[in-house]
Order: sequence, then structure tokens, then C-alpha cells
Amino acid sequence: MRCRNRLVSLCVAGVFTAGAGAFQVPAQGLTPQALARAWDAERVSPATPPLITHDEVVGRLREVAARRPDMFSLEQIGESVEGRSIHHLRAGSGQTAVLLWSQMHGDEPTATAALFDVLHYLETHRDDADVRRILSQLSLHFVPMLNPDGAERFQRRNAQGIDINRDALRLQTPEGRALKGLRDRINPTVGFNLHNQSWGTAIGNPPRPASISLLSVAYDEKRSENPGRVLTKKLCAVIRDALEPFASGQIGRYDDEFEVRAFGDNLTLWGTPVVLIETGPWPSEEVDPPLIRLNFVAILSALDALATGRVEKADPRRYEELPMNESGLLYILLKNGTVINGAGIQPFVADIGIAGNRRVRVNDGRREVQVSTNVSDIGDLRTSGALRVIDASGLTIVPDEDYEMGASIDLPDWKTKARAPIVIGQPPRIAVLRPTGDGRYRVELLLR
Repeated sequence: MRCRNRLVSLCVAGVFTAGAGAFQVPAQGLTPQALARAWDAERVSPATPPLITHDEVVGRLREVAARRPDMFSLEQIGESVEGRSIHHLRAGSGQTAVLLWSQMHGDEPTATAALFDVLHYLETHRDDADVRRILSQLSLHFVPMLNPDGAERFQRRNAQGIDINRDALRLQTPEGRALKGLRDRINPTVGFNLHNQSWGTAIGNPPRPASISLLSVAYDEKRSENPGRVLTKKLCAVIRDALEPFASGQIGRYDDEFEVRAFGDNLTLWGTPVVLIETGPWPSEEVDPPLIRLNFVAILSALDALATGRVEKADPRRYEELPMNESGLLYILLKNGTVINGAGIQPFVADIGIAGNRRVRVNDGRREVQVSTNVSDIGDLRTSGALRVIDASGLTIVPDEDYEMGASIDLPDWKTKARAPIVIGQPPRIAVLRPTGDGRYRVELLLR
């Protein structure tokens, strides 16, 4: 370990001394606000990352490499279990190698979309001083969609049923072997492991969506600190400061417990300290573009900080003081309603929590995104947070009997069970009604 740690120390120091030349005094570099404006005006990423296919990834990479062969080089570094190609795109000529890989889990696609925007930005602004500096100081190595078989099924694991991120030691997955082989060949100074986390991830009190969570990955059970880990803590601090103007109160810290089988932990142990970026929920109807934008700003801010040397000025405490991730964020929270659950029970006042996650389904040969939901809790949920909170005070919550929005209805006699009573663990079929004063009710909201 002492040899590995010393190699990391020398390599990291090289970024800011011998390798940095005129940038020994940190340059101003890119600003998060300028990056966000550029993304708003120039983005090329698809609006719905879960629908990204392997063919689209390969096509985009080939187009980039063919359009600017003087700037990008593309190679195939392996194949998935089912024979889908895994590609490595390189840009830049600097001595400091940076490895970025996405979609190690097939159902975690946000950063793959963001990498398209990063590549487009580097190409479009290649004559700008900030981009020239990045490309002259760093060698960038991108592996979008490491797990194409999982992406095809929109599932976490590969076609073997193995979690690639738990295969760093046995290397029984061809995808894991491809990543390990590339790391050993290019020996990166730092790596960025790009993931998505559950829509149920929250931070703070009251709970808020953990839209981005950061981790300076540990390399042993003691969570020891060496120069490489100091670097990743500083990079996490840079990313936090870059993203807070756009997601204040929605940036968390991922648990840094050492996972002996994981790639990030072992790459850090092998001499490539890793930053983990986990993309989580966003509290709006249109969830993907804001999250792609956050990834774009985070990645380019971190690369700029490495190229300018600004990362050395970052305060690791800005990372260490981030609130820890918690689970339990709800998709929808109905609050303070009078519940008639349809199971012959007397009405009662309660909150209803609905959990949700996205799935990709094939319908008539077309891939489409669906939100899979279930009733996860009923009762006093005042300590819970949700992406959408609906105040049902003064309203009545009942099972949906195929009602229509705005309809005026009489309540049925639910002495026997409704067709679909409101039950924990079941998909919601819920109608929210407003009394009209004449013994009847108006349908205000339907949750199906």
C-alpha cells in the first residue's frame, strides 16, 4: 500500500506543479453559471435518458470521433455477455488521465446523457481558453454505457444476473474485465463513477430530494485518508459548490463504508481514487433535463478544477459537512385527508404515502417509460418528505371506481370491500373528492 499511495501522491502533485506549467497559480476557469447557460442553449442529450439504447450510444460516439478525428479517438475495449460492444472515447493530450464511466448499472442512465453534452461542449468550445486548458492538461477517457445488456432490459444487473459493481475481485463479467483492463492500461489519476440512486433517497429534516449525492470512495475498512482520497474529497467540494446555486438543499453525501467487492473501492485501492456521483430524484413534472444539467455542470466543473489547479484550494470540509443520504422519500404524499379505504372500516383522518420508481416497458415494439407506484404507508406521515405533496385537508380519499375527473358522484356503500381498496403494498387506485354540500362529492384528483 505504501508504494501505491506514494504513486498517487506523486501523480496528483504533478497536476499542479510540473504538469501545470503556467497554471501553478490557479486560473479562474469555468463558472457554473456559464456552464448552465451553455447547456441551456446547446444541449444535445435526449430528453428521456431511460430510452437511450446501445445503438444510439455507439452511433453518437462514432459521429463524434468521425467529425473531429484530430480531437477524439474511439476504440472498442470489450463486449457484453450478449455481444454488445463497449467503447472507450479519448480526448485531450495532458499527462493527467481521468476516467469517467457511466451506466455500470443498466437502469441508471442520466450521466450517459450528460456525457453526450460534455463531449459536445468540448467540441464546440475547443478554441476557448478554458477548454484548451482542459484538453492540454488532462487526458479524458469516457466509457458510456458499460452495461449495455442491462440497459437493453432497463435493469441493474448484466445478462448473467451479476451486479458488475460487485465484480471487481472475481472479474466474472466481461464488462468488469473491460473496465479493469482499461484502468490498468491508462492508470488514471482519478476516476468518476457515475450512477443513479433511488427516487426514495432524501436528505435533511424535513426530508428533501437527494438530487445529487457525492462520495469520496474509501479504499479500506478504516476509511483511511491518503493523498488520493484528499483529492477526491476536494473534487466533491468543488462539485458541491458548483451545484448549490441550482439545487440548494438537495445535495447529499453517500455512505463511505468500504465495500470490498466494489469497483470504486478497489480502483481507489489500486491507485485510482474515485469520485462517485449518484443522481437521484428531482421535484418537478419534468425530471430528466434538470438532472442532466446538474451532471453536466458537475463533471465540467471538476475537470476544470483539475486543469486549472483550483482543486487544491477546495476545502474538503465542504464535502464532509454534506448531510448523509437517507431512504424513505415518497413519490406522492396525500396529507390530512378523510380516508374511506373501501374495506368496510369507518372513515379516519390520515396521510397516504405513495412510493414510485421508473421502469421501461416495450409496448408494440416501442420502448416507453412508466412510473411504477404502490401505497407504501398510511397514517401520520408528517415527518416524511415527497416529490409531490398534496394537501387533502377537508377532502375525502376513497378507492377509485373508474370515476372521471370533475364528475359529481354519490359515495357507494362500502360495507363490503371495494373492487380495489386502499391497501399498503398495492398499486394506488385513489380518488380525492370534495364535498359539494348536497351530500354529493366532486372528483378533484385521480391517482392510478
